[in-house]
Amino acid sequence: MEKDDLREQASQVVDALQDKAAEVADALADAAEEISEQAYSELVAIRRDKLKELQQAGKDPFQITSYPQDSFAQPVKDNFKDVEEGQAGPKACMAGRMMSKRVMGKASFADLRDDTGTIQMYIRKDHIGEEAYADFKKFDIGDIVGVKGEIFRTKMGEISIKAEEIVLLAKSLLPLPEKWHGLKDQELRYRQRYLDLIVNPKVKRSFKMRSEIISEMRRYFDSHGFMEVETPVLQIQAGGAAARPFTTHHNTLDIDMFLRISLELYLKRLIVGGFDRVYEIGRNFRNEGMDASHNPEFTMMELYQAYTDYEGMMNLCEDMMRTVARKVLGGKALVRFGQDDVDLEAPFRRVSMRQIVKEITGVDFDTLPDTAAAKKLADERGLAYEERHQKGDILNLFFEEYCEKNLRQPTFVTGHPVEISPLAKKDPQNPGYTLRFELFIAGHEYANAFSELNDPIDQRTRLEYQDFLKQHGDDEASGVDEDFLTALEYGMPPTGGIGIGVDRFVMLLTGETSIRDVLLFPTMKPLIK
Repeated sequence: MEKDDLREQASQVVDALQDKAAEVADALADAAEEISEQAYSELVAIRRDKLKELQQAGKDPFQITSYPQDSFAQPVKDNFKDVEEGQAGPKACMAGRMMSKRVMGKASFADLRDDTGTIQMYIRKDHIGEEAYADFKKFDIGDIVGVKGEIFRTKMGEISIKAEEIVLLAKSLLPLPEKWHGLKDQELRYRQRYLDLIVNPKVKRSFKMRSEIISEMRRYFDSHGFMEVETPVLQIQAGGAAARPFTTHHNTLDIDMFLRISLELYLKRLIVGGFDRVYEIGRNFRNEGMDASHNPEFTMMELYQAYTDYEGMMNLCEDMMRTVARKVLGGKALVRFGQDDVDLEAPFRRVSMRQIVKEITGVDFDTLPDTAAAKKLADERGLAYEERHQKGDILNLFFEEYCEKNLRQPTFVTGHPVEISPLAKKDPQNPGYTLRFELFIAGHEYANAFSELNDPIDQRTRLEYQDFLKQHGDDEASGVDEDFLTALEYGMPPTGGIGIGVDRFVMLLTGETSIRDVLLFPTMKPLIK
């Protein structure tokens, strides 16, 4: 037999063995999953039986309405860390979820986790009584319990609570997952955030940090004389940003309405009304794509200050971010985000869009005479654009394609084209561009700010152009908001305004690189059963 024939036969045998091995592996995986599901069902049935026994014995935990939780795990461990072994400590009373349990004859250990942390419980039959100890041995991991007793240090040096009473306050009818791994469990974490918070303390810390970040932002703005306000979420006219809105219908008024895409136009009405410094932290809704930095509903902070401009907003934005970061991080405003070491302590760079495009691509848009020349250049680069796009639009496309991803350290990009900035004042020195900036960090936008356009005639012209674009297929263009234009006609002072993406700022300070990890309940496609 020829060597080539032998090689071919050997290859066929190897392929057949690999196919068989794959079949066996699939069969074993299916069998393991079936066994796992059966075991899980049995555990659930056992827990339900335990609840039924408790209820029949007159010990229904769900009948308990309160428990005197006057002590908390982490403060007790911090405050009494100097308690020596054998020394009698103070009395404590706390409640939480039992996360582990080790029964050893007449004495047992269990871990109790509350909102502050975890503490070990020491339970002895002769301390709590035979009946109570027998009941405790039937407790399951995940049950909510209350405990009263004395704080002490074990021989192993751990601050613990010596139980004099332990009470079942709520029965966990479903077993907690043992561990999280892989994409499937990542999806489950987002869908069942309550489970994620129970089993993953790091996740809980991130969301506590989110709350602290927002509190510090409010504290900063309040201390600088700004007033927090609330504006409508349901709006008749979607405006203030280039985005596709969610639509709904108001039955009583029989009108279509939109979930707001921006806070801007109502906050500017308040500037007209005489509130010189206002801000709002609230939800916006945009019917757009989803990725690591985008969710259809997200939190924005928008702020408007009379008698200042976009440079004033730059100074305020930089100082606020640095101040909040120092407060939350407890030191210098230095952040590790993905592969970047972001320095919020150093002065943020300030550079025009035209300059950064020239630096990175070598193209100087100031030398291009018109839109035709810009489109020719885009064609040469294979950069897609729409027929309606003007020279300024092409500049922005160059920036988005080639520059954004390279802006790793905090950078204020200024001088946006007027075509993409319908609410910003034109630059008096160069009317084709506006007094606007966007802040970029680690390749993503964090803030957008203008010297706000307060000329009602110019504003009408620009909004009418937006309406023209909308009528010709641009579903992100805004229409004409007549009431807003009327407000401007009464006179709005020179104003600086800024919007900051709160979720992205939280991502930066927590080091989370997916927006889903800083939203308690991110938008998810429903599971089809």
